[in-house]
Amino acid sequence: MANKSKKGYIKIDTELCKGCYICKTACPENLIFVSDKLNSKGYYPVHYSEEETEIDKHLCKGCALCAIVCPDVAIEVYRE
Repeated sequence: MANKSKKGYIKIDTELCKGCYICKTACPENLIFVSDKLNSKGYYPVHYSEEETEIDKHLCKGCALCAIVCPDVAIEVYRE
């Protein structure tokens, strides 16, 4: 039986994000980036770089470090 590596993904509520970017620093895979679009509150929120990528090709392991450090509770973590 092959050792299948863990796969995960995150969803970011860009309207809750106030652009502190702590999650960006916490991500061990560097998968969180600053958006070039403002949210309705005038902040540049973060976005997850693997949103359009198939789950089998994700680098995200679902470690949840980003969600743990987010002071705005704007990140949900999913594991497959």
